Amino acid sequence: MSCCVGEPVPRRVLLVSAHPEPRSFHAALRATAVEELESQGCIVTVSDLYAMRFKATVDHSDFPAPDTHEPLNVSLAQRRSWKDGSLAADIQTELNHLLEADLLLLMFPLWWFGMPAILKGWIDRVFLSGVVYSRSAVFELGRLAGKTALVAVTTGAPSQAYGPNSLNGEMNDILMPLQRGVLGFTGMQVLPPFVGYQVPYVGDEGRADILAEWRLYLRGMNDLVPLVMPRLADHGDALGVGVRAN
Repeated sequence: MSCCVGEPVPRRVLLVSAHPEPRSFHAALRATAVEELESQGCIVTVSDLYAMRFKATVDHSDFPAPDTHEPLNVSLAQRRSWKDGSLAADIQTELNHLLEADLLLLMFPLWWFGMPAILKGWIDRVFLSGVVYSRSAVFELGRLAGKTALVAVTTGAPSQAYGPNSLNGEMNDILMPLQRGVLGFTGMQVLPPFVGYQVPYVGDEGRADILAEWRLYLRGMNDLVPLVMPRLADHGDALGVGVRAN
């Protein structure tokens, strides 16, 4: 995806990486993404969650100035801590990166039909209520509208294990909780995912082919059609309130 001045494409990229092994093929995919995007003129920030030892659980320590008179209500605590500037430092740093980014790139191995727990924890802690969404500020009214998101995953199973009538089902169905329930829900335009299949078993030549495909994918993102997401305007009754931004 070209990031040249004058073109309607991301200038700032937040790449969030979740893999425990720094010598992994995932690391090679990440390095390729950074190299390719920077060659296009993008400014890339990398959050390598395992290298950062990012805390993956929401708890009282996320909110240094809690209301000790009430049980912890995470959504309300997030709103209050954002408003009074008392968020834990690691959350504040990652939230700043997210809000500054034009493109959010999430990279991870597919584990048990989902993302590694550390990445789920990053979302739980960083996608703050009242900041990236609110009760009726979702989907086309989400606070992250105008941003683009992309998911890049690797699998142990071959491509034949995914798709219509396959053993594992459609990849977009597997990724639906993330692509629709997080990225689309908060207003982002979500591009079709990139998938590197059967990574542990295809050998060096096969992995080199995946890296080449990844580079071409990144160069051709302008031609991709975003995934279709629901519109809140068509489902206002689902919230029990009229549609409004708040």
